[in-house]
Amino acid sequence: MNGFFEQHGEMALFLAIALGHLVGRLRLGPVELGGVCGTLLMALLIGQLGVRVDPDLKSIFFALFIFALGYTGGPQFFANIRSGWRFGMLSLIEVFTVLALVLGAAVLLQLNAGAASGLLAGAATESAVIGTASEAVSRLGLDTPETQALQGQIATAYSITYLFGLVTIVVFTSQIAPLLVGIDLRSAAGALARKLGEGEAEDQPALPELVGRSFRAGRAAGMSVSAFEAAADNAVTVVRISRLGEQTETSPATMIGAEDELLLVGRREAIIAAAGRLGQELGDRRIDLPVASRDYVLSQRSMAGRTLAEIRRLAPLDLRRGVFIARLQRLGRDIPLLPEVVLQSGDVVRLFGPERAVSRAGAVLGRAVPADDKTDFIMLGTGVLIGALLGLVGVELGGIHLTLGVGGGCLLSGLVFGWYASRHAATGVLPASAAQILKDFGLSAFIACVGFSAGPEAFDLVREYGIWLPFAGMLTALVPAGVSLFVGHKLLKIELPFLLGAIAGQQCSTPAISALVNTAGNSTPVVGYTVTYAISNVLLPLLGPIVVGLVFHLV
Repeated sequence: MNGFFEQHGEMALFLAIALGHLVGRLRLGPVELGGVCGTLLMALLIGQLGVRVDPDLKSIFFALFIFALGYTGGPQFFANIRSGWRFGMLSLIEVFTVLALVLGAAVLLQLNAGAASGLLAGAATESAVIGTASEAVSRLGLDTPETQALQGQIATAYSITYLFGLVTIVVFTSQIAPLLVGIDLRSAAGALARKLGEGEAEDQPALPELVGRSFRAGRAAGMSVSAFEAAADNAVTVVRISRLGEQTETSPATMIGAEDELLLVGRREAIIAAAGRLGQELGDRRIDLPVASRDYVLSQRSMAGRTLAEIRRLAPLDLRRGVFIARLQRLGRDIPLLPEVVLQSGDVVRLFGPERAVSRAGAVLGRAVPADDKTDFIMLGTGVLIGALLGLVGVELGGIHLTLGVGGGCLLSGLVFGWYASRHAATGVLPASAAQILKDFGLSAFIACVGFSAGPEAFDLVREYGIWLPFAGMLTALVPAGVSLFVGHKLLKIELPFLLGAIAGQQCSTPAISALVNTAGNSTPVVGYTVTYAISNVLLPLLGPIVVGLVFHLV
């Protein structure tokens, strides 16, 4: 078996990914290990058989992952840099506090550059740091065995501290923090949702349960379409009328006849309420209507920064009539569809309604997400190439040579390309599904390569530091979260559900936000999460080379 995997490293790679993601599904209460950490553990075990993978292959996987990470986060990152300063301060607290704690642990525990950067990656639950730190180690000018030993310690320290950092941030945000501030999270989340307009049907432009149903005109006969829709608080739209066997689309001025059959589209509750003013429901009749459900990337500056309710009030009746917001996503996560939720550049808005109406309204928001999901490989190749070139640029700081490396360069390149593509429909596109595959597979494959290269000596770190390394991981996760809780609650006066979501985001912890949403009973914490997640996902990986350089030269 040993010789087999040495000759067939590609089989070992896919075995580690498959077993790692299987192990990653194991749950302990609200905590799930995750596929990345699971893959690393499996790769460390399989790596004991002497498996080696070409270092260039590892660099390619990481470049694709980090570019896709920057591309998908670019629009939100630049939007939050400009307008999300309250939440952005929490990401800065995370960065500077974690850096200080990691350097302190390096001094107290005598950690080398590999173990210290692994502690940073694991305690902050930011897997991308493994890549940027590994690159920095390879540029220290050490011989191959020393370089591999340090990179192996990055992987081992990460695998040890990740689980402890993950459990700490999940338990802190969902259980401990609400107790510390003396507020019931579920009650606070419910109150915040009501403040954002939950239940205000007359003002709510986002209708999650959209249906279409046909009725006879009944008591609506003799009314204009606009009068009937106004009586239903404009929460229902008469989109088509069947009259004497002929079907026609309506306008606000269309008069409803006694024998007309009406097709209504709107929120289920609103249609049920409007049915009392109509005749018999025609469940066995069909009124054909070309209905579209299409996603748009919010890129129009006039729309960013406005609430859903503001957009509804400002939009002319002929533009918003018959068009409903069916979904709002930010960084791949659903945002609650409440009137006072603020839209940001890069948000993906799903519109539902008659095809021509959706096209008109979508053009006001931004560009349509291409339905064919074709990746522009010219853009992808150029973006990664530019990122790699940026990674070659270095500066001397206090006698330490610092460079972005391929990881940092591709991250910045991805940010710019993603931001630009969100504003120009004709430019290169990396569909969300393709970007997700690049992120998931690229990171998993890179992590597996790191685990293989760690070699049999990787577990020496466990014997050397024992319980102190896990303790340092817990402390490095807990202290920034505690400081952010104090600053956010006492000084910035951020609502608790938003604040706890932001704390989960500043540590880029998906399990933490999942546990928070479950505890809160609604998705309001996601609003805070997306802001700090976008910023921390950029800043934390850039700490990898800094920690390696400082610890190697100064500690």
